[in-house]
Amino acid sequence: MQRSRDRIAAHVRAMLDAARRLIEEKGDASFTTQELVKEAGVALQTFYRYFAGKDQLLLAVVADAMTEACERWAEAARELPDPLARLRFYVITVLAGVGDSERDEATARFIVATRWQLHRVFPKELADAEQPFVDLLRTEIVAAREAGLLRSADPASDAWFIAELVRSVYHYYAFAPAQPDAAERLWEFCLRALGGPGKGRPRRPRPA
Repeated sequence: MQRSRDRIAAHVRAMLDAARRLIEEKGDASFTTQELVKEAGVALQTFYRYFAGKDQLLLAVVADAMTEACERWAEAARELPDPLARLRFYVITVLAGVGDSERDEATARFIVATRWQLHRVFPKELADAEQPFVDLLRTEIVAAREAGLLRSADPASDAWFIAELVRSVYHYYAFAPAQPDAAERLWEFCLRALGGPGKGRPRRPRPA
């Protein structure tokens, strides 16, 4: 049983990794299923054993990339001093890499071009795939509210709206020249929306 699970995991991993390589190479998701299985080194029938079609594969690629990114961001933010610092890190980091390299640019443009296609067909599944980022934000919004750093009446809703705003700005700069201060301006906007200390306003933590 374990050997069978390992084989399934290996096949799926090979196809997800192959899809991401082709996306980086082509700059979009224009590869064919035949190109995918050749790149992954699996048979076509193996592909259809795990995915009903290319859209399902792309949905899995988005989910895989989101989970990987959120784990990487959470690890990088672990040493930051407080929840507000971690929240800022998550907001600005999403935009920080856009346009930094051909690989980042290809990934960004794939996400933008593919997301609405998937949203029309798999809205719930896509929301589930993107939930890890919302969860990262919500955790820090709750912690910052408890520390008296933010005034969020509904952390879950606020996290979702901020995630959507960050995504919209990310989508815009995937195809437009990035402004040097765009990430910081976005953070300041989110901070004010959450009732936090904007520029010129000192933090006022809740007394112990």
